[in-house]
Amino acid sequence: MAQDNVAAAAPAADNAAAPAESPANATAPAAEAAPVAKVAAPPRMKPTEGIGMPKPGEITLQEQFTSTGHTARWLHDKMLLPLITIISVFVLLLMLYVMVRYRRSANPVPSKTSHNTVIEVVWTLVPVLILLVIAIPSIGLLADQYKPAPKDALTVKVTGYQWYWGYEYPDNGIPEFVSNMLPEDKAKENGEPYLLAPDNRLVLPAGRPVKLIITGADVIHSFAVPSLWVKMDAVPGRLNEKSFTIEKPGVYYGQCSELCGARHGFMPIAIEALPPAQFDQWVRSQGGTLKGAAAEKTADAAPVTAEKKI
Repeated sequence: MAQDNVAAAAPAADNAAAPAESPANATAPAAEAAPVAKVAAPPRMKPTEGIGMPKPGEITLQEQFTSTGHTARWLHDKMLLPLITIISVFVLLLMLYVMVRYRRSANPVPSKTSHNTVIEVVWTLVPVLILLVIAIPSIGLLADQYKPAPKDALTVKVTGYQWYWGYEYPDNGIPEFVSNMLPEDKAKENGEPYLLAPDNRLVLPAGRPVKLIITGADVIHSFAVPSLWVKMDAVPGRLNEKSFTIEKPGVYYGQCSELCGARHGFMPIAIEALPPAQFDQWVRSQGGTLKGAAAEKTADAAPVTAEKKI
């Protein structure tokens, strides 16, 4: 993992070229040779119990922190769950009524009716109308899930391996580092859920659009983080794209969701969403460079900082 990279000091040969008799030049070599101060990485964020992870006894979707996640949870909780409950109860009552009303002792001579136009029209039209009601928000959700990322989105390449994940930041010049599951004692020491906590997290900015380029190196994996409504297969030889914006800083856990071999259950995912300023600090701590709006903001802020120091 590229961590704590420091810009190289100026070569000694170049420093020696300055004339020693000049007082101004006499101090120049020392200033140029001084190492650039390291940028410390932000402290590892602590997870919040019940946020970005499963809850005991939970019967609905995890709390969502992306726009598509909110739509999906609304569709599940406010539309699909009530509909399936009403339909299930109606069918149960109908079956109980038929069992009691048309049992042999109460109906010794069964009816020979084989056709009823009204009933047939009703049981055809009602399901069609229900499906149409469900289809409208469902199609909108599908379209939002695969909407292309904006041009200023941060690009991160995610690679699934047997059996760990690799993360690379091509926009920031951060080479790939790998993420393996923490042993149980280390996870508990960090206050993280065992089987969901890796050693190296995927660090992303909160409030900024993100584009993940997801692929596999050996077999098919699946990158899934339920609380962000993110799930995309990592297929060898194919680059799949998933874009989203995390609404709040926090730690969001997931797992590989495609049976990929013997250690499939030991490929956890942890996304650490940092405030933008802390994410920029993390990028610099890894020896990376800022691009786009983040770089411009940093450049604009530099003179102000210098004036304050003076």
